[in-house]
Amino acid sequence: MKKTLLAEFTACEGAEDAVAHLLREYTRTVRKEVGNLSFEVYTKASNSRAYLIFEAYQDEAAFQRHLTAPYADPFNTALAPLIEETASRLTFLDAES
Repeated sequence: MKKTLLAEFTACEGAEDAVAHLLREYTRTVRKEVGNLSFEVYTKASNSRAYLIFEAYQDEAAFQRHLTAPYADPFNTALAPLIEETASRLTFLDAES
């Protein structure tokens, strides 16, 4: 069963360029993962520091591989001091029939 989620966080004021750079690199890497169907980065029209990332994986196994990839922890460690929240807020989604 497909695993789909929305990750949200807000870049700290002054950290916009650093967050954008991290995300560009990370996005290229994640999109190459086996089982990744989508990794789309958006910002809110009303607040360019507010990020929403739509992610979809082939199944739970692909999502778990994503979480345990060798570049995941370094990315999250680098991102943590650049965002207002303590971590990304994850919302798991189910498709409507």
